[in-house]
Amino acid sequence: MHRSHIARAAALLALMAASAAQAHPGHEHIAEAAGWATSATDGFMHPLTGADHLCAMIVLGVWSAMTSRRVWLAPLAFASVLLLGALLGLARVPLPAVEPMIAASLLVLGLLTATRARLPEVAGALVAGVFALFHGHAHGYELPETALALPYIAGFMVATISLHCVGIAGGLALRRGGAWLPRVAGLGVAAYGLLLLAA
Repeated sequence: MHRSHIARAAALLALMAASAAQAHPGHEHIAEAAGWATSATDGFMHPLTGADHLCAMIVLGVWSAMTSRRVWLAPLAFASVLLLGALLGLARVPLPAVEPMIAASLLVLGLLTATRARLPEVAGALVAGVFALFHGHAHGYELPETALALPYIAGFMVATISLHCVGIAGGLALRRGGAWLPRVAGLGVAAYGLLLLAA
């Protein structure tokens, strides 16, 4: 009997400890913070793990840096409209031909880079914005079910801007020499876009 009383007391203490742990203030904040961090990481990794997004964002930065005085204009237009597209994707607003337009962005931006084509800056920003709408829609539509929308969007926006900066830095470095490198890279991106369109 004595042992059974001790066992019951131990079980009761264990239940009380578990209840106290679950009700301990701050645990829900820890879980919420972890959810935000995971969602932001998932969002950040999304453009980095998709070759189509990765190539488009970098090559846009390269092309803008090599052909425009305001090197930030086209990338800024891309990032801004990307956010709009993401919100449309989250809201499940349909856009036609999302994947073909992403592929077309690789083809067009790759050719613009390979040929170092100079467009009026506003026209270049417009081209970037049109393609960004479809890239953003894909980002928003592919939000994981377990992810939180706000940190996920923040994550891929940071990744997008970072990739643009990498491309701009590369384009600025290549302005005075190494013209063959952006030509080869641009043609490679264009070929990848053509392959995606054919598929």
